[in-house]
Parts: sequence; C-alpha cells; structure tokens
Amino acid sequence: MSSKVKEMNFEQALSRLEEVVKELEDGRLPLEKSLGLFEEGIRLSKICKVNLDAAEQRITMLIMDEKGGITQKQVDSLPSTGGGRNA
Repeated sequence: MSSKVKEMNFEQALSRLEEVVKELEDGRLPLEKSLGLFEEGIRLSKICKVNLDAAEQRITMLIMDEKGGITQKQVDSLPSTGGGRNA
C-alpha cells in the first residue's frame, strides 16, 4: 500500500472511493485498469471501515454519569490509516 493511501483520513478515502466507483461504473476501461481500480477500492474501503469502527467505539464509550450527565471515557483518537486493524 502506498504511503499516500496510508496517510488518508476517512473523508479523503471516501472521496477517492467515490471517484473509483464512478470510473468503474463507466465501463470503458481496459481489464487491467479496472482490476487496479478495484484493488484500490478495496484498500480505500478498508480505511473507511477502520475509521467508522473507531468512531463507533468512541460513541459506545459515552456513558451516563451518576448525575445523569454524559461523560466520555478517554479512547485513542481516530486512526488515519487502515493499518491498525484487519478490516
């Protein structure tokens, strides 16, 4: 995976994934180009999944305190890559 892809945040990965999907849906690409874009799309979707999973984990860490207020336990920040977990 290139370092450019590794450094993508959720929004960047999703935006590029949308571009890849549009290119593939066009249907005018040669097979090898289509396969390359498909592979890139898989990598991008994994980055998105890792970030969404981390966001979901942060949300579930929100708990009610004894006074009925909402507090958040300290958790790691959102990852910027798909390298931390297998998606």
